[in-house]
Amino acid sequence: MAPYTSVVDVHTILRRSGEIALLERRGTGYCDGMLHLPSGHLEEGEPAHAAAAREVHEEVGVRVDPGHLTLAAVVHHRQEPGHARIGLFFSATAWEGEPYNAESHKAAELVWADPRSLPSNTIAYPAEGIRAWLDGTGFVPHGW
Repeated sequence: MAPYTSVVDVHTILRRSGEIALLERRGTGYCDGMLHLPSGHLEEGEPAHAAAAREVHEEVGVRVDPGHLTLAAVVHHRQEPGHARIGLFFSATAWEGEPYNAESHKAAELVWADPRSLPSNTIAYPAEGIRAWLDGTGFVPHGW
């Protein structure tokens, strides 16, 4: 039997004044109109924290030194039978620049929201990672 492989997603939590940055997806074909953290996929040969720093820069225009990212939670997300992902959620302790919607072709807007009272249109997968971060749970299986 071949070893199990999975997509690895990296998510970054930017927190300011008690709120976190979320992007409203659009034009992607996946959960358009719903909110998600700045995120993306790990690329070959890339350390996970460097991928998170790259993705947050691409999506919201801020620069985060990978050393200023702390692992906040891990979510093993089952999207559908035969398709699962590992989500690594990082919390940024510092960043340079002002967050904005840097990929307007993939997101309608950047919004700041209370992580303890997420908007109803937040995608369940990142919402689980945010809850695990807040609760200090560390690991959450989602969709199994």
